[in-house]
Amino acid sequence: MADIVETSVDDLHVALLRLNRPEARNALSPEMMERIASELERLDPDPEIRCIVIAGSEEIFAAGADIRAMAERSLPEALYHPSAGFWRRVAAVKTPLVAAVSGYALGGGCELALACDMIVAEEGARFGQPEITLGIIPGGGGTQRLERAIGKQRTMEYVLTGRG
Repeated sequence: MADIVETSVDDLHVALLRLNRPEARNALSPEMMERIASELERLDPDPEIRCIVIAGSEEIFAAGADIRAMAERSLPEALYHPSAGFWRRVAAVKTPLVAAVSGYALGGGCELALACDMIVAEEGARFGQPEITLGIIPGGGGTQRLERAIGKQRTMEYVLTGRG
């Protein structure tokens, strides 16, 4: 079975975390979020690592949270689930983080890209916060990060309509 996050380091000391759940469009399952955070925490203190790139596939960066996994949790379980600390763990990384976005970065995928220090996106990349279509709001700081990146009015359009 393939690893859900493939990690490599090149000769220039650039680490690459490649999301690898093609069957789920790289949806951020609790297991994937834990693996991303663990790898970031493992690489961050290494003085040889100059930056960490997070990438998906050529077709999709990440389709968002794993809705099936979320639906199985009760509210108390969601509040205290280990994935609840994911965004704090990503924010604590001191090594520069670069999101390499191809295809779609939706919901949690968009929030993961926004949590990085820099986003490098292919021309056809699509970003969006479609959570409203599920009756929920972005939960990983996406509303605040997106507003800082593109302004309040465009953020409100994305968040309130689900368009990207």
